[in-house]
Amino acid sequence: MRVTGTGHASMRIDTAAGSILCDPWVNPAYFASWFPFPDNSLLDWETLGQVDYLYVSHLHRDHFDAKHLRDFVTKDATVLLPEFPTSEMADELRALGFTKFLEAPNEQVVELPGGLKIMIQALTSPTDGPIGDSSLWVEYDGVRLLNQNDARPTDLTVFAELGHVHAHLLQFSGAIWYPMVYELPQAAKTAFGKQKRERQFDRTWRYIDDLKADHVFPIAGPPCFLDDALWQFNDIHGDEGNIFPDQSVFLSEYAKVGGTNGIVLLPGSVAEVTTSGATTTHPQPVEEFFANKKAHLEEVRERKRGVIEAEKASWRHPEIDVLAGMKSRIEPLLDESIYLAKGVGGPVRFDLVGTDDAGRETVESIVVDFPGKAVRPYADEKVRYRFRTERALIEHLLHIGEVDWVNSLFLSCRFSAARIGQYNEFVYAFFKCLSTERLQYAEGWYDEHERSTDAEDITLGDWVVQRRCPHLKADLTRFGIVDGDQLTCQLHGWKFDLPSGRCLTSVGHKIRAARTQTPTP
Repeated sequence: MRVTGTGHASMRIDTAAGSILCDPWVNPAYFASWFPFPDNSLLDWETLGQVDYLYVSHLHRDHFDAKHLRDFVTKDATVLLPEFPTSEMADELRALGFTKFLEAPNEQVVELPGGLKIMIQALTSPTDGPIGDSSLWVEYDGVRLLNQNDARPTDLTVFAELGHVHAHLLQFSGAIWYPMVYELPQAAKTAFGKQKRERQFDRTWRYIDDLKADHVFPIAGPPCFLDDALWQFNDIHGDEGNIFPDQSVFLSEYAKVGGTNGIVLLPGSVAEVTTSGATTTHPQPVEEFFANKKAHLEEVRERKRGVIEAEKASWRHPEIDVLAGMKSRIEPLLDESIYLAKGVGGPVRFDLVGTDDAGRETVESIVVDFPGKAVRPYADEKVRYRFRTERALIEHLLHIGEVDWVNSLFLSCRFSAARIGQYNEFVYAFFKCLSTERLQYAEGWYDEHERSTDAEDITLGDWVVQRRCPHLKADLTRFGIVDGDQLTCQLHGWKFDLPSGRCLTSVGHKIRAARTQTPTP
């Protein structure tokens, strides 16, 4: 099995029974904030796009690059489609010209012509947004590969049971806006960033240990930030709280926990994977490339300046009444929402920054009032969440009818945020679901989980706790760590106070816990 690195989470898998192109991403994503790192725009995409199969793991725009899929991937390719609860991915691919689809039943092995086998695991929690993420398992002639990209399943048992895996490709770096955009003292940002970075690596080590593959390939990150306003987010400034470590840092950290089987794929690297080993060739020495990382980024930044400026020029839509547009888009969804509105539990404020005719800064504050089921001007009340961003970005979201503001505006990092109290996942779940189809699915998902009970208990240290994490049902026998009276679920880093059962990371999500009874002497 030949694996060609094509940047970020993208790869081309070649076997004698067919070729699969996975998640090709080349064009900037999230308001021209994210670019692939290392740069992959100079690859021979005309050739790379001539494949038998296309697999897109999910709709995040650093995986689903509509322009590139339209222009460079053959429409003769059969799409390997995850079993998602909505038809959005299939609809978008059909709009791009794809006509052949293999709808893979979830977690079922499908044998393709020539003996090529695949299995797709689809994740369907609203927090996996937009309504889905997935992983692809491939087998040919006894060689097995798992492309986990940035999916976060509760465990990898379903793949391990299919036989020993020879190549495991998975995320290790950050893909979020926290803590960088929060209005906090720099010391606090650094401390929170260090915690986030450590959790990312801990989760990666656990997945690697679960599968015990022969070879581990760090993929799906980090992006790079080429806009001057976001340049500080690149991990080139000696910031120990930076959440975007690169592949060379992965190798260094992996070695500290005994990892010796890591393989980095640069764009154009080729790994020949067999049941007995892997041979890799690179377009340039890997160590040399990362030693010159800053120079690479500076060169690409200059090359992409025109692209960024063209993107920025497309955002402004002064003809749009933002308040009226937000009311029209959001209020009908607030009326439909039960669980998400209750979960948010208070008003959320957007401060929209623009300029008047004289070039002076203006700020329009709009509140999404979840209890009141209304979008209205800010009335000086206390709010739990506040987002400050350019008015033009909201104009653009309304102009294009974007149904997922999280995986567009928020991932762009082109905003600042403040909150009172704990993280609230329902805020972000709602802003991923700005369509009736998405909202109804999310409401149904939360309703099902609210009504379900988790009767099984386990013992962790001096505590008896429910086996499944209240957040996303991770198995705490594998991901739970107890330190004194506090439990941490290492899958997402959520923490719980065991004496009270209270979640320390977010509102809601109380855990069932009791001290073990001390045996009578």
